[in-house]
Amino acid sequence: MAALPRLVCASSVVLVVWAGFCSAVCVEVPSETEAVQGTHMKLLCISCMKREEVTASTVVEWFYRPEGGKDEPIYEYRKTNHEFPSRFSGRIQWNGSKDMQDVSITVLNVTLNDSGIYTCNITREFEFEIHRPLFTSSRLIHLTVVEEAGEDFTSVISEIMMYILLVFLTLWLLIEMVYCYRKVSKAEEAAQENATDYLAIPSENKENCAVPVEE
Repeated sequence: MAALPRLVCASSVVLVVWAGFCSAVCVEVPSETEAVQGTHMKLLCISCMKREEVTASTVVEWFYRPEGGKDEPIYEYRKTNHEFPSRFSGRIQWNGSKDMQDVSITVLNVTLNDSGIYTCNITREFEFEIHRPLFTSSRLIHLTVVEEAGEDFTSVISEIMMYILLVFLTLWLLIEMVYCYRKVSKAEEAAQENATDYLAIPSENKENCAVPVEE
């Protein structure tokens, strides 16, 4: 049987497997915590539902707290999107999924003043036949905005190892070249000495050097 094709939805970090119909598998992953000034930063907030077949009403609230400050609402989803007046006015973009498991937002053109703690509150009211229980969860994101992107530690180590390997290979190649040169030089010297010794032998002795052939 041929392998089933898999599609990856990067916007909501959802794996979709096609098997005659599409079924989504939710994966909760943490958000990035460092942004570069002037770029767009996605604040990832994923809250998977344990029973996807059960319908639920979802309310999402986003808060921002600067260093030493208090939480202030910046964004809300309650059937419709609502952006609160704040330092982020006009710079917040909804980036959630249709099933409301991914309720992320994106901060456009981040500044150094956007560093702080972001809180994502999710409230779900499940619609069962007998009762309607509430489920709440929160995600905290400690965001740091830097002026320039720093080098990844893994890439730095990889570069160092690459340079060490190049130096080692270069030294090994030089040693091999010197060894081969000396070996060839010794062989040539030995051949020249043999030739010189042969020429130094008198002609009558050269005839005696012939190996007698037995009859």
